[in-house]
Amino acid sequence: MGAGHDHGHTHGGPPPTGTAAAAYQGRLRIALGITLSVMVVEIIGGIAADSLALVADAAHMATDAVGLGLALLAIHFAARPADTSRTFGYARAEILAALANCLLLLGVGGYLLYEAIERFIVPPDTRGGLAIVFALIGMAANLVSLSLLVRGQKESLNVRGAYLEVLADTLGSFTVLVSSVIILTTGWQTADPIAGLLIGLMIVPRTVKLLRETLNVLLEAAPRNVDMAEVRAHMLALPGVADVHDLHVWTITSGMPVLSAHVVVDQDALDSVGHEKMLHDLQGCLGTHFDVEHCTFQLEPRGHAEHEAKLCH
Repeated sequence: MGAGHDHGHTHGGPPPTGTAAAAYQGRLRIALGITLSVMVVEIIGGIAADSLALVADAAHMATDAVGLGLALLAIHFAARPADTSRTFGYARAEILAALANCLLLLGVGGYLLYEAIERFIVPPDTRGGLAIVFALIGMAANLVSLSLLVRGQKESLNVRGAYLEVLADTLGSFTVLVSSVIILTTGWQTADPIAGLLIGLMIVPRTVKLLRETLNVLLEAAPRNVDMAEVRAHMLALPGVADVHDLHVWTITSGMPVLSAHVVVDQDALDSVGHEKMLHDLQGCLGTHFDVEHCTFQLEPRGHAEHEAKLCH
């Protein structure tokens, strides 16, 4: 920036390193332990009962374990402080973990759909009674994990990825339970591949939604809860603000939105209130009405934008 530019950083220290997911680290560890235990039980039960639905649910729990592990690893890296080469720290590691979870879920969903079609062609000989027992064990464990993560999934994409995997498992266990009861009472073996098909279909839509949100963060789109037109209107309504340009709002990771803007001010107003008061008013405006705390403002006189290098826009 050239001489005469005034920069306002509303936070004196470095960007925060704590993320929304960090508060749920302990709960994620418990959910991981539960998932690994039930996965082993369901693999044994699926093989013993020759149930695709049960094996499918166990396979999905294996990806859950990987996903939960990635979420925990991402929280660990996100807590590392910023340095001169990574000025926002490693917070984006959580978004990368959410992306990895999406890819895992899509892979499992596609595999289950393929296996279900195969079993429609060659129906299995599933033992419904045994599958019911293991399905009940899996569903009970998944409900415990869901209760641990339900609050965190509203605050963090990283935790939401883990939550959606456990939710899909819970629905899968319920589907296995229903199909096993049908087989046990009617002998209709086709219920098993239908259950596997339903599990696959339940996974995909939620995964696509999470993937879309994750890509929006990576593409530095404005957060969903921030209306850019409204932000601009609030800033322009402040006394002395003549115009706002190069306004950008993006998300480093869940719970860490960032804003930067060039604010054109009337020189008379700036002389009367001072730079610090103007910056304080801008921060107060955004902090009160919008969920954006880390802001950087450049105060500039009228006509200054015409002299800026094109790369600044």
